[in-house]
Amino acid sequence: MSIFKSRAVVIKTQDIKEADKLVWLFSEKLGKISTIAKGAKKSRNNLFTTTLQFCYGDYVVYKGKSLYTINESRIIDSFQDLLNDLDTLTYASYFCELIDICMQDEESNRELFRHLVTAFYLIKNKAVDMETLARAYEIKVLEATGYGLNLEKCCMCKKKLNHCNYISFQYSGGTCSDCERVNGTYISNATYNALRYLSRIPLENVYRISLSEEIKKELYKILSLIISQNYFRKPKSLDTLSYLLNFQNNQDEF
Repeated sequence: MSIFKSRAVVIKTQDIKEADKLVWLFSEKLGKISTIAKGAKKSRNNLFTTTLQFCYGDYVVYKGKSLYTINESRIIDSFQDLLNDLDTLTYASYFCELIDICMQDEESNRELFRHLVTAFYLIKNKAVDMETLARAYEIKVLEATGYGLNLEKCCMCKKKLNHCNYISFQYSGGTCSDCERVNGTYISNATYNALRYLSRIPLENVYRISLSEEIKKELYKILSLIISQNYFRKPKSLDTLSYLLNFQNNQDEF
């Protein structure tokens, strides 16, 4: 029997049987794994708190024929405060859903694991504008899974870009004014610079950035399109996020 120990985050759960749960962990060492947590629905069970949505902890699991089983676990940070507010719940759920759709089972990605935990701490500490964090997180996810944009040089002729107002989806990057512009979208140069800056800085430093509403709208449009095109399904949480943003914008008008 193979036993593994790793830090992990609970990205989603499903109740099964009378007392058990299916728990999907995004772990530092094993990547995304499906596990069974026996008796986890019972409040007196040791696994009850460590298998709650968003929980971050140390987990000991062993591999069965098709699934892992959680043997032991210890909380590092439960992140349960994220469940108490619609905004934090929606954004945290979206971050987990992105992990779920962009990662294959048992595909380790320590960089992406670090980004998820960092994003949770930034939300918990109310240290950042969540919309800006979401855009930065999307950029990091795309980069960590091989779909990052080429923002330093023209994605067609490789000429250095000092300014740019067009993103090519076909060639995954910015294009210069001399190259053909097909299968992409026009953006403002300010939004292009924001994309480039967000791709350069560590996620933990996103709190230092202030973006205009217009730039955030453009970033949302571009990145949601890229995500929808490159992964096997569109995150459902994007629709919820879109609804929240539209609702907040309408409220601001009154």
